[in-house]
Amino acid sequence: MIRIFTFLFGGCLSVMAADFATGTVFHDVNKNGKRDAGEKGLPNVAVSNGQEIVETDEQGKWKLPASEDVIFFVIKPGGWMTPLNKHKLPQFHYIHKPKGSPPSRYPGTVPTGPLPKSIDFPLHKQDEPDKFRAIFFGDPQPQTQTEIDYIANDIVAELIGNDAKFGVTLGDIMFDNLSLFGSLNRTIALIGIPWYNVIGNHDLNFEAKLDRYSDETFERVYGPPYYSYDYGKVHFIVLDNVDWNHDEQRNRATYRGGFGKRQLAFVKADLARVPKDRLVMLMMHIPLTTTGDRKDLYRLIEKRPYTLSISGHTHWQAHQFIDRGDGWMGAKPHHHIVNVTVSGSWWKGAKDERGIPHTIMRDGAPNGYSIITFDGAKATFDFKAARFPKSHQLRIHAPISIASKDSAKTIVYVNVFSGSKKSTVKLRVNGGPWAELKKTDEVDPYYVQLREAEIKNKVPGPELNAPTTSHHLWKGPLPANLIKGSHTLEALTRDMYGREFTARRVIRVE
Repeated sequence: MIRIFTFLFGGCLSVMAADFATGTVFHDVNKNGKRDAGEKGLPNVAVSNGQEIVETDEQGKWKLPASEDVIFFVIKPGGWMTPLNKHKLPQFHYIHKPKGSPPSRYPGTVPTGPLPKSIDFPLHKQDEPDKFRAIFFGDPQPQTQTEIDYIANDIVAELIGNDAKFGVTLGDIMFDNLSLFGSLNRTIALIGIPWYNVIGNHDLNFEAKLDRYSDETFERVYGPPYYSYDYGKVHFIVLDNVDWNHDEQRNRATYRGGFGKRQLAFVKADLARVPKDRLVMLMMHIPLTTTGDRKDLYRLIEKRPYTLSISGHTHWQAHQFIDRGDGWMGAKPHHHIVNVTVSGSWWKGAKDERGIPHTIMRDGAPNGYSIITFDGAKATFDFKAARFPKSHQLRIHAPISIASKDSAKTIVYVNVFSGSKKSTVKLRVNGGPWAELKKTDEVDPYYVQLREAEIKNKVPGPELNAPTTSHHLWKGPLPANLIKGSHTLEALTRDMYGREFTARRVIRVE
C-alpha cells in the first residue's frame, strides 16, 4: 500500500493534474544510477511533487499527481544517499516541464516531453553517525569570476579535507549573473563533500513576470527550490522564502519574504512523518523574522521540542530567540541563526597580500562561514572567520594610546562575532580583576573607523557599506588612573554552550 501525506493549507488547494507520475525508489547497489537486475525497490521511502508526499509500497513503487510544471523528488532517508553529479550536487529529483521553461537570458529547463513510464530514484547505503558536522555558507554572492577566485582562496582552500558530512549554501549563491553557477559549483566541489543549495533573491531570473517562473535557472542547476532530507537523526528542510513580485503598473519587480500555501502544505505533510524526538533544522535565505507568513510556519513547528533554523541575506551575524513577542507560541523560544556571509560586505575593502578584500561585514564581524555540530537532538554553532584561526572569535577595540587622566573615561568595545544575549563578556587589565562588560546595541566603532580611513585614503574599489547595528557588541570603561607605560587588555567571553574564548590587545598610557 502507498501511504499518502497531503494537507490543504489555508483552504482548498487544487492540483491541476492531467495525469499521474509513477516510479520506483530502489537500492542502487553498484552506485551507477541505473536499476540493474536484482536491485530491489525500497519500501517506506517518501517521494513528493512539492505538495503531496507518498511513501513507497513494499516493492518501492510510488504514484503522485502530475501537472505541466512539476518537480518530483525523493526525500533522502537516514542511512541512505542519492547520487552526486560532478559538482557534488545531490541528484534527487526529476523535472517535468513538457514545454520547457519560458525564454530567459539565463536558460532554464529544455522541454522534457511526456512523462516517462517510470521515474526511478536510486539510493545507496552510507554510514551516518548520530554526531556529525555540516558547513553553512551565507551569501557567497560573486558577480564576476574574480570574486569566485576570492571564494576559492579565502574560504574553499582551508576547507578541503575537513570532516564535515555535507555543506549548505543559504541563498544568494550568485549576485544576479546566473551564468556563473557552473564556475562556482566547480570551485565549491573541491571541498569534496555533498553540497545542498537554498535559493536567494539574487539567484532569480529577474525578467520573470510571476514568482513560479523566477527560479527556472536555479531549478535546472540545483533542482526544486524547497525539499527535505534526513541525515543521521536530524531532519533538514530547505525552504524558499523569496517571493518574487512583478508590478505591471509600475513596471518594476521586487521581492518579499514569504513561503506560500503550497510550500507550507508540503512542510506540514513532511513533518507528519518525522518523529517528535528528532531535531528539525529549517534552512532559508531571508531571516524568519522578516518573512511575511512566518506565523503559519510557527504553527507547524512550535509544538515540537527540537527545532532550529538558519538564514543568510543580511550580511550581519545574529542569534535570534523568537518568542511570543513575534507570535511564537512554543514552550521555549525558537533559536534562529542569521548566518555569517562568505562575501562579507560584498567583497569590498582594502586587499591583503593575496589580493583579496578584507570584506568585513557591516556589523564589524569578519566574513566567513559556520560549522554546526549535530549530536542527536542537540546542535552546537561555531563561527569561523575566513583567513583566521578558529580561535579568532572576538576583537577588542580601544585607542592605541591614552592619557593617564583619561583612562576612566576611555570606553573599550568587544565585538564577539557569534555572541548573543546568552553570552557574557568581561575585561581585565594586566591580569587584574575581571570587570563585566555591558551588551550594547550600537554600530561597531572599529568598523566605522576602518570605513572612514579607507574613504579618506581612497582605497581602490567601491567603499564599504554604511555600518549597521551590531547584535554582538559589549562595552565598558578602563580602570581609573592607569600608570604610564604599556598595558595588556584581555577580554573573555562565555557563549551559550559554556565555552570560553579570549582576545588580547596592548595599549599605551602616556
